[in-house]
Amino acid sequence: MKLKFLPALFLLLAVSGQPARPQEAAKPLSKNQVMELVKAGMDSVELADKVKQLGIDFDLTDDYLQALRKAGAQEVLIQALRAARPTPLTRDQVLELVAGHVPSQRAAALVRQRGIDFSPDEEYLRTLRVAGAEEVLLAALREAGALVMAELLVETSPYAEVFLDGKSQGRGNFEGHLTVHATPGVHELKVSLPGKKDFSRTVTVIAKQITFAQAPLEDLAPSPGTVRKNPKDELKYVWIPPGTFMMGCSPGDNECQGNEKPAHRVTITKGFWLGQTEVTVGAYKRFAAATGGQMPPEPTFAGRPLNPAWGDDAMPMVNVNDAQAYCRWAGGRLPSEAEWEYAARAGSTAPRYGDLDEIAWHAGNSGRQGLARDLISNEASADYATRLIENGNGFHEVGQKRASALGLYDMLGNVWEWMSDWYDEKYYQSSPSQDPRGPTSGTQQVLRGGSWYNPPGVIRASHRNGGDAGGRSILVGFRCGGEMYGP
Repeated sequence: MKLKFLPALFLLLAVSGQPARPQEAAKPLSKNQVMELVKAGMDSVELADKVKQLGIDFDLTDDYLQALRKAGAQEVLIQALRAARPTPLTRDQVLELVAGHVPSQRAAALVRQRGIDFSPDEEYLRTLRVAGAEEVLLAALREAGALVMAELLVETSPYAEVFLDGKSQGRGNFEGHLTVHATPGVHELKVSLPGKKDFSRTVTVIAKQITFAQAPLEDLAPSPGTVRKNPKDELKYVWIPPGTFMMGCSPGDNECQGNEKPAHRVTITKGFWLGQTEVTVGAYKRFAAATGGQMPPEPTFAGRPLNPAWGDDAMPMVNVNDAQAYCRWAGGRLPSEAEWEYAARAGSTAPRYGDLDEIAWHAGNSGRQGLARDLISNEASADYATRLIENGNGFHEVGQKRASALGLYDMLGNVWEWMSDWYDEKYYQSSPSQDPRGPTSGTQQVLRGGSWYNPPGVIRASHRNGGDAGGRSILVGFRCGGEMYGP
């Protein structure tokens, strides 16, 4: 033997050369011992045999193995180390040791060396006593069990119930926090609370430390037509569920124009809230007061005030050029025209969601007397405006006509409504089939729904128009929508 191997020999004798005492386990090699033997020049094959014989008492890391290779370790030793990694004893393995009459001191040493993968309860310990286990083993199991248990801190909604691997662990406190004691490893976490979607995920609990798990709970999607009052603008909003519909010219509608074609299938992938009515004067006053704004010019038609001094708070708000700013203040946004038409149809494929006079204010019924359709069929005629002026036509308080199947009022008629989309009369030729948002730029914004000034032929769910962005009009109002309440 060469002289440089002498330190390795002495070290090896120190860890394994003396005969073990009765009922005493031979000590496995430590991390430092293996490294020192490699650095001392011990043959990797010989050291691999000792690793197989004695085992090791540490976990392997890539950094440690790389350091061994740099120190001269060969692959035969690396493989032996990987094979010798101590694995925790299971409940059944400990019971088999006792039932097999392995001395309790020896079994306790194995428990301390390898650890356990379970938390021993008193019932299990009683079973071991009956099988012959002595207190030295039971104490070792309690100690190892304390090391096995780790803490999982769940952060969720207040008072939500937390389940781990299908078993209830209790409920979170008023802040939504709950600490769960668990064994290290992968667990299935589930959190539940009435009115919320269940939350499920796998979570890896790490030994001897606190593992944090966030479990945010989302509201269950409301039923179609659910109504909530917005505390900001004090208007009511209706839940519109996701779905698919045919957008554009309705089947059999002979009044369609080119910009309503081709009809095409569109899917709205996410539900959204939409104002039950057009934004009212009263709501806009709250916006102006909150933001330091001013009311726009009072609407007049041929010199006649349509809402004198903005005195009627239930009238639709018109003459605005900051509709999007209002919607942001209220917590939402302007709807897209696809969302608007989907909501306006309310499941109907007809041009209108009901009888025209029952659901909408238009040129034929918004004045002192009804006007025959043939008298107001051509908006471009010279006497069209005169007839409406003489008849006292104008907009009306919101919510006076019959609502749609979703509970929305005045989706057709009364006042036009601004959309978030830029207007392009040919947009339908290239519109995407999911959640279309309109062209990326333009000079006009889409208007939908028609108004009190327009003839019946305009008051249809598919009719499209454009208005100058930032412009004001006594014919144009708006309603807000979006994800303002979740779910």
